[in-house]
Amino acid sequence: MELQVLNLDGSSSSKITVADSVFGITPNETVVHQAVQSEMTNSRQGTHATKNRALKTGGGRKPWRQKGRGVARAGSTRSPLWRGGATVFGPEPHSYSYKLPKKVRRLARRSLLSFKAQNNELVIVESLQVSGPKTKEFIRILADLSIKDKKITILTSVLEDNLYLASRNLSNVFVCSAKAASTLDLIDCDIILADKAGIAILNDQLVA
Repeated sequence: MELQVLNLDGSSSSKITVADSVFGITPNETVVHQAVQSEMTNSRQGTHATKNRALKTGGGRKPWRQKGRGVARAGSTRSPLWRGGATVFGPEPHSYSYKLPKKVRRLARRSLLSFKAQNNELVIVESLQVSGPKTKEFIRILADLSIKDKKITILTSVLEDNLYLASRNLSNVFVCSAKAASTLDLIDCDIILADKAGIAILNDQLVA
């Protein structure tokens, strides 16, 4: 299949041929959900913790004698029943790792690229090179492409400093390498803006 390629001023430039198995399949929503869930889960640190009786300092001395005082028996001031005591069944550090098979992860990205292409949410330009780190110039480019007010993920073949510096002050723009784009990067946007070389990288990477 062929996809339209634009110049930075919004005019038509050429077309790029891509694989139907990457940009023309029926999106699989279940697989996309699993991939997003996996990526979000794997981003959790899992360092949450509370102190149990083994970790609490103090409390080694029995606070009073066993009998004769008319109060409850106590063996430690660090009992979970006491103020300042330990926590019972509190959270412990553990991994949230949730790994999906490689074929499932690839299918999720192909599904999203196909969905974006079918719904005119994929904008391809010849090149994403900007003359300098000027946010004003970058905003003008987005306006010419009629995507200025959209949430945009930019997929570029080469991460250039000028592009990063020109876009980093825009809260609705995220720039990443096409080769390293994850399922979450592809779904968390209204528009995918990619250069021609970046689309070729994705096509070669995900072709079935």
